[in-house]
Amino acid sequence: MPTNSLHQVLKIQFGLINDTDRYLTAESFGFKVNASAPSLKRKQMWVLEPDQGQSPAVLFRSSHLGRYLSAEEDGRVACEAEQPGRDCRFLVLPQSDGRWVLQSEPHGRFFGGTEDQLSCFATAISPAELWTVHLAIHPQAHLLSVSRRRYAHLCPEEDEITADSNTPWGVDALITLIFQNRQYCLKSCDSRYLRSDGHLVWEPEARACYTLEFKAGKLAFKDCDGRYLAPMGPTGTLRAGRNTRPGKDELFDLEESPPQVVLVAANHRYVSVRQGRGVRGFPSAPPGVNISANQDEELDHETFLMQIDQETKKCTFYSSTGGYWTLVTHGGIQATATQVSANTMFEMEWRGRRVALKASNGRYVCMKKNGQLAAVSDFVGEDEEFILKLINRPILVLRGLDGFVCQRRGSNQLDTNRSVYDVFHLSFSDGAYQIRGRGGGFWHTGSHGSVCSDGQRAEDFLFEFRERGRLAIRARSGKYLRGGASGLLRADADAPAGVALWEY
Repeated sequence: MPTNSLHQVLKIQFGLINDTDRYLTAESFGFKVNASAPSLKRKQMWVLEPDQGQSPAVLFRSSHLGRYLSAEEDGRVACEAEQPGRDCRFLVLPQSDGRWVLQSEPHGRFFGGTEDQLSCFATAISPAELWTVHLAIHPQAHLLSVSRRRYAHLCPEEDEITADSNTPWGVDALITLIFQNRQYCLKSCDSRYLRSDGHLVWEPEARACYTLEFKAGKLAFKDCDGRYLAPMGPTGTLRAGRNTRPGKDELFDLEESPPQVVLVAANHRYVSVRQGRGVRGFPSAPPGVNISANQDEELDHETFLMQIDQETKKCTFYSSTGGYWTLVTHGGIQATATQVSANTMFEMEWRGRRVALKASNGRYVCMKKNGQLAAVSDFVGEDEEFILKLINRPILVLRGLDGFVCQRRGSNQLDTNRSVYDVFHLSFSDGAYQIRGRGGGFWHTGSHGSVCSDGQRAEDFLFEFRERGRLAIRARSGKYLRGGASGLLRADADAPAGVALWEY
């Protein structure tokens, strides 16, 4: 049975990069570790766990093996321990440039090396013992202040990011982490960077770059002066405070950012929980329980959080009034459910630029003559089709099974297996999306299914939300985009599954 999971704290996974730009890797054969991999894949992902005692030591667990990194007294290292023992405890010593030094707590030696010559026997810190943290999670998320229990969001009126929202509703709550030069920037939904004095700037200057630190499973962002971002004042304006050590005020959670969507019915009006028709400049009646296609503009009451159940692949729609869409008597659709159940799940059928929704009674949701939605149709016609628009990804990062999508240097082609990512810009028109990349060029399909990023004119791509956190992208040829064996993005997949699904 589907579960309620509106707010999911992201499990922090990361890679560790040494001084020669190679990732710490846990091998299945012999449980050996090396630093030979040039990119961040499954074997290079680690999870930081606190030690169970009162010690400041931490544990490094391989996401791939589920085993713990250990260092013996003679310096030998491995990733073999199924349960953490004394030799698995390390101290993390952050350096001024943001890199980490890992010190064996029981033996006092430092961990480092190159290629397959790793050891934990150094008595002094050299470049070989310095590690850069590279987050392995999808970088677009919601940012929650631990002390205030409020979400950060762009406040256009004050031109700042504030942590004063009870819920991460709307596009303003999207934060994108940008990894560059071994540090992180916080990018707002309008593509500006948060500077440590609280101002938003268009370029990732030095004062907009932060060192990432972990404390008890939470994140802290340290600026170039050694001070930490924190919410300040009544509105919780994010800027660097006075503290040079992270306390509760300086800690944040990253939460999953599910798709938020608006739907437009055949009458060209937005689906809403408002009871009367809203015309610009004239307020409609307060929100209620019925779902109707009766609004002329998209605001909070026309925005729905859409989540896809991993098992059934069916979706739920959660309204700003705090209720799930649910099937009621005589096929009606209301926003009254407080728990996920069979009646709150809808099957999506992708029909080109439109989508149809089938309710748990086996019938399609349609727009009645009065605008209200009801699941009473056995077939799909014009009244059963809706335009579904993703509103909380004006900027987009895509990750496939082999890595992130990034424009190949010196080329108009797109790689799909990179550890670093490009941020793409989305625009929307009549059920389709146009994708703009680095330099302002549009994505377009070329010969033999190739996808390029230097188009002068926009080409339409269709987004199909197929799994939780993953979508399929369909080109005008009808083929789906996938990462080919060469690592290049191509539009040549027949089915929206596997390598043709993209984390967004």
